[in-house]
Amino acid sequence: MSDEQSSRATVLLYSDDRTVREQVRLALGTRLAADLPEIDVREVATQPAVLWAMDAGGVDLVILDAEAVPAGGMGLAHQLKDEIADCPPVLLLVARVADGWLATWSKAEAVSSYPVDPVRLPATAAELLRSRLAAKAS
Repeated sequence: MSDEQSSRATVLLYSDDRTVREQVRLALGTRLAADLPEIDVREVATQPAVLWAMDAGGVDLVILDAEAVPAGGMGLAHQLKDEIADCPPVLLLVARVADGWLATWSKAEAVSSYPVDPVRLPATAAELLRSRLAAKAS
């Protein structure tokens, strides 16, 4: 395994709902796939905490709860993509599959719907993380 792969990857997880954060963290586990490094999941519950974590740097993947209040993940994704150069990929958690079209506006790279799917969510996150790590390596 290369040095890049042996280091840990950081996933920033935003939801105002502790239960949602727990479900996502459990679905992701500690490694999304055998070819990817272990992950550290940083959980935050407020928009200011997301912005602080992004300003601090080192985030490889962002998972945002589109249903969070008062700041929903879609608007936050749009803000991050507009304001952060080389923003990491964003995965939105949406309540309805029909809301997936809004991800186009939010500039998120992927969506996953509630309830948290313990197979689909980590697979989607793994695809996004692979692309991010490959871009960072080149």
